[in-house]
Amino acid sequence: MLFPPAALLLDFGGVLVESPRHQRTLPPDLVQRLHTLTGHAVPVDTIVRDITNGARRYSRWRDDTSRERGPREASHDQVWDEFITVGWPEAARAAVRAEAVSLSYAWAWGDNWTVRDGITEALQAAAAGGIPMVVVSNAISGAAHRDFLASVGLGALFAAELYSDEIGVRKPNPELAWRAADTIAAPIGKCWFVGDMIDRDIACARYAGAGAAILMRSSRTARTVPTSGVEPDVVVDDGYGLRDLLRQAGLR
Repeated sequence: MLFPPAALLLDFGGVLVESPRHQRTLPPDLVQRLHTLTGHAVPVDTIVRDITNGARRYSRWRDDTSRERGPREASHDQVWDEFITVGWPEAARAAVRAEAVSLSYAWAWGDNWTVRDGITEALQAAAAGGIPMVVVSNAISGAAHRDFLASVGLGALFAAELYSDEIGVRKPNPELAWRAADTIAAPIGKCWFVGDMIDRDIACARYAGAGAAILMRSSRTARTVPTSGVEPDVVVDDGYGLRDLLRQAGLR
């Protein structure tokens, strides 16, 4: 039996929102924008190839940093400079750097994002019980995540939203969890941390000293990098499972 939480710290992808990678397509508007931005110096097929390959390199980098205890986050211009535009003419690379923030937003936005089953009910139950909630998420563009939550009517339920691209550190760095707890003046040892990946979320919860580490299974959970000695306190299947867990802890 878990204690009633002083606050909920929740991941975005895999907890609040489901985003199956295999269903996502590269936004054609982003490709055309890059083609125009670079003065047509980089062919469209090259842009498509380099974003596709760069996304794979960026994903491997994220997996590698998940093995560290306190990883930093790459800046927007670093992501484009080091993973996407390598080999492009310098003038084209400079043009991309200058627009890196808005380009990252366009790249990050998920045309297949959907609110996870039961999440609305779980968040509403927590809000009704007076439990503050904070989003704690790794993101290439936290602004895109924030706008999506607002667009589906969930944004107002959160006391704060902390994203790695804005804070400069990424999970499992415990600083994200500490800052989230500090934002709402809640002792981290009395917070529940809810995530879908062992190496990033559950490890972050453990490193930070969160009171409970809750794994919510998602399509990404099986891809998690094993972290020695890190296990969740409880596993739930979806938002309904989280809502039921809150009720079991005494929330009415």
